[in-house]
Amino acid sequence: MSQSKNPHKEELVDVIRDIANGEKPANLDPHWSYSRRSFLRGGVAAAFVAAMPYELIGAGKAQAAVLPYDPAYGPLAPVADETTGLPLLSLPQGFKYKSFGWTGDTMSDGIATPRSHDGMAVCGVDANRIVMVRNHEITGVSGSYGPAKITYDPVATGGTTSLAFNPRTGQWMGAWASIAGTINNCAGGPTPWGSWLTCEENTSGPLTNAAYTKQHGYVFDVPAFGNAIPTPIIGLGCFVHEAVAIDPVTGVVYLTEDSGSNSGFYRFIPNTPTRLALGGKLQMLKIVGVHQDNLNGGFANGKTWDVEWVDIADPNQPYLPGTTTGRGVFQQGRDLGGARFSRGEGCWYGNGMIWWISTSGGAVGQGQIYKFDPRAQTLTMVYESPGATTLNNPDNCAWSPRGSLLLCEDGGRVPQRMHGLTPDATLFPFCENQVVLDGFKGFTGDFRSSEFAGATFHNEWLFVNIQSPGITFAITGPWDNGAL
Repeated sequence: MSQSKNPHKEELVDVIRDIANGEKPANLDPHWSYSRRSFLRGGVAAAFVAAMPYELIGAGKAQAAVLPYDPAYGPLAPVADETTGLPLLSLPQGFKYKSFGWTGDTMSDGIATPRSHDGMAVCGVDANRIVMVRNHEITGVSGSYGPAKITYDPVATGGTTSLAFNPRTGQWMGAWASIAGTINNCAGGPTPWGSWLTCEENTSGPLTNAAYTKQHGYVFDVPAFGNAIPTPIIGLGCFVHEAVAIDPVTGVVYLTEDSGSNSGFYRFIPNTPTRLALGGKLQMLKIVGVHQDNLNGGFANGKTWDVEWVDIADPNQPYLPGTTTGRGVFQQGRDLGGARFSRGEGCWYGNGMIWWISTSGGAVGQGQIYKFDPRAQTLTMVYESPGATTLNNPDNCAWSPRGSLLLCEDGGRVPQRMHGLTPDATLFPFCENQVVLDGFKGFTGDFRSSEFAGATFHNEWLFVNIQSPGITFAITGPWDNGAL
């Protein structure tokens, strides 16, 4: 490569090369190591990133697309949990795991672990400790499980807990309540500034239930270290939130909505990247040249649409005017021609793209995986499930260190699975839920139909939850044998 005469470009090339080689700062998880130097701050730097080849951007080089071997890891078989000795998961040969943070377990702060484990991500690194923030998808008005300083609505029962893990020793270190008094904390997403954006998948409030003291349907920023401030980020909208993903080049936040067949795909352009509370512009995706396109149906893998965006005039309008029907934000975008999808759920940044899931989309309603290219402003159908026996309603997702997507099922299959999906749309099973209990920790029953949720990678470790009875796992093994 000839020597550049532009110092900004030279610095950026160095950053991108560091990214591809896996260099990471000490205080952030590797998923956000490519966001160092404060989002590659400055318009000139961002412009050069936009011009870089995509294989240099993201968590790796999307190697799964050009692997010289089968991306799958081989057949699955039951493996005993190293913590309990129980065969809770089926995995490929060579993989092992440790469970932690079961529902009801006493945490480091003396609080019992809440139930309904859901979205999660590694959000911070501190010496020999990594910290994850984990959602608890609980609704109701029986009261906050956390102290007042981290509680939003004192009657609400959902929130997040944070978990510490030593990746060198493979030991769980502790857990604590990190935000409380929210409801239906379903998914969310990690941020480049070392926190977790937890999303409420419910727009209940005083108008729908007089017991609530606050309106719900918001996004909250929960730091990996330090206390959360239980204040909603109003600019991100009040709707049935699911997941978020942040483009580290621009700071733009992408958001999914899980509101049945009337779900939009959104972006938030912040006035100041990294400081979302200072406001910005919320917009909804629209297909170029098509007014109110319906993308709930089936499409061929690889189909691509050009997109544009319409402004949401009032992001803080949870309901349709004069009603308590929670489509106020969606309808604003729809009236301007916005496209609709079926149950937007998981969302993650990887390889310069925003990967996201329509859980009930497709010709047979078993799920679709989309890819949005923020530089080209195109939307591509990466993979559509041909049926439940192949892929059963994918929900949460995570980008892997080797450049593929991990999908968590949330359907009716027994057992539920996690799958790998390469960028060239090769799908393969990676893990099965084998949780059947007979009184262990007070739980009895067949939980194999319970969803996987909250998958998140940190180098050689994969962390994931099973929602019911509520368990978190740390999985490791011969990752280089396949695409994850």
